[in-house]
Amino acid sequence: IGTLYAVFSQGQGEASARGTTMEGDCLSCIKYLMFVFNFLIFLGGSFLLGVGVWVLVDPTGFREIVAANPLLFTGVYIILGMGGMLFLLGFLGCCGAIRENKCLLLFFFMLILLIFLAELAAAILAFIFREHLTREYFTKELKRHYQGYNNTDVFTSTWNAVMTTFDCCGVNSPEDFKDSLFRLINQNHMVPEACCQRASQTGELAHISQEQCLSGSMMFRNNKGCYSAVVDYFELYIYVAGALAIVVLTIELFAMVFAMCLFRGIQ
Repeated sequence: IGTLYAVFSQGQGEASARGTTMEGDCLSCIKYLMFVFNFLIFLGGSFLLGVGVWVLVDPTGFREIVAANPLLFTGVYIILGMGGMLFLLGFLGCCGAIRENKCLLLFFFMLILLIFLAELAAAILAFIFREHLTREYFTKELKRHYQGYNNTDVFTSTWNAVMTTFDCCGVNSPEDFKDSLFRLINQNHMVPEACCQRASQTGELAHISQEQCLSGSMMFRNNKGCYSAVVDYFELYIYVAGALAIVVLTIELFAMVFAMCLFRGIQ
């Protein structure tokens, strides 16, 4: 009986040792996977930060081009913000994984969780307020708030940037400016200057015939509505962005699971 007990105890010990070894190997695998994953995030964040800083301090004049367009100017700060966030996430994940620091891993987990919840909230809000993205809504807002030449007004300057960037006019067509605030303020102009066609002259954009455009001539204005122009431009990117969002959310879920597994496995 003593011999059987000794053999049984030895078998249990070997099984326990094998289980401990397998568990250690699994944790080691998770640790290095998490390090590689977060190192890639760190590199991506560094790249975005570098691009944003370069655009802001570039001495060759690119900064002036960006600053002249509110959409591009806002985009630069979005890139900087995303780069900074990814840089911090990658740094925390790398340090937490390689040093097996429970405090850093917990902070990484909480940060990923907050980002995940924010993205989820944004998706829910986008679904709830999807009726605000219709042609009718944009047309009503354009008629009520667009002033034409007041660049200190954010709504007006944004619409000017959109119409200039996409070579379009109004939401549906130049007819959107009938019975609008713009026509009340500028009674001699049928459409705003941003609707006029432009041609490249000596490397700069200049109006083809501004006076005829402002008086309502269809030959010298952009007749396509901005709603169609923007949708056509971003049609491909919408599907790419949707697929990318699903991939990002999946990666974030795996990152949280890996972080918590490593956190619990650290003695």
